[in-house]
Amino acid sequence: MVKKIQQDDNHMLLVKNGMLNKEFPSDYRQIRYFTLMIAQKAPPGIKEVNLLEQQISELIKNAVKHGNKSDPNKRIKVWYSFSSLNARIIIEDEGKGFKRIDDWNSFNSHRQKCLLDEDFEKLAEYVAYRTSESDDNDGGNALFAATEYWDEGVVFNRKGNTVAVGKRFPKKRPGIEIA
Repeated sequence: MVKKIQQDDNHMLLVKNGMLNKEFPSDYRQIRYFTLMIAQKAPPGIKEVNLLEQQISELIKNAVKHGNKSDPNKRIKVWYSFSSLNARIIIEDEGKGFKRIDDWNSFNSHRQKCLLDEDFEKLAEYVAYRTSESDDNDGGNALFAATEYWDEGVVFNRKGNTVAVGKRFPKKRPGIEIA
């Protein structure tokens, strides 16, 4: 099953009730710092804390770079909640929004089919997702990774300027280590 980005203003992942929140300027140089400000609230027992930090960093980077075009006068808002069982993040920027979600989903579906079929020649056509607004460093890799990592979903609001993600962590049973 190909995981898709959803777009739904009423999705449960977009509910901010009970979540911690922070607001940051769109300063690309501080993305690592912003990430650590959020990730420090994650419980130490989460085995995937480095992957979690990387994913948070990519979401913040996308909001700063693509949403707010690195305009330091624009801000991003981040809501987050962590437990030993799950992580949820919502990031809102002041940009015009991601307008090509259906195109991206179609591209990713073709990409996944090539991987499944082991059609590596055709896969070369689906290495990077680029639009007319992309630069040489863009390729959709953050979104490819996000749809794999965030197993509760990747959801944008209708405007496309807010993304919400969720991740479940395995339950640990006393005396049994789950790998």
